[in-house]
Amino acid sequence: MSSKSNDETQKRILKATWALLEESPAKGVRMSDIAKQAGISRQAVYLHFSTRAELLIATTRYIDDVKGVETRLAQSRSATSGVERLDAFIEAWGSYIPEIYGVVKALLAMKDSDEAAAQAWDDRMQAVRHGCDAAIKALAADGALNADHAPEQATDMLWTMLSVRNWEQLTVECGWSQSQYIEKMRALARSVFVVG
Repeated sequence: MSSKSNDETQKRILKATWALLEESPAKGVRMSDIAKQAGISRQAVYLHFSTRAELLIATTRYIDDVKGVETRLAQSRSATSGVERLDAFIEAWGSYIPEIYGVVKALLAMKDSDEAAAQAWDDRMQAVRHGCDAAIKALAADGALNADHAPEQATDMLWTMLSVRNWEQLTVECGWSQSQYIEKMRALARSVFVVG
């Protein structure tokens, strides 16, 4: 089998997994379901992804690639101050959540009873935590981090503030608009983490 054929099959599997996660957020997605959706055998899925956890992690990273996460984070990463980096990260992540919400709901629904889903969830949430950590470290490097918070604690707090569950509560349950969410999260983060 050629490398191009392998890449195309792998992409079909990732697209099939993505579609199934969005279609059935409350139910688990089995390898056999994915194989059927991709139009290949279950064994073919395992040739490309040796475990379901590997496949779910690869799918979430594929979604990030398709949706241009690196480009979205460019403004945060090129910020010239800690406050600018904090604001840009909140904008990038807050704007991204609604685009991945279907897959997020599926992983959240599955993760407590499904180790593979838990691993995929943890993989992506650690990436978000890394972004929070970079923003807090930028504030600290500028001398702008509120002295009430050690950098690691501040990272934990920001990561929790920006959690998908909090976004869901504020936008879905409370009816906040996306722009309100980003504006208020920026203001809250500044008031908690930035000196003065």
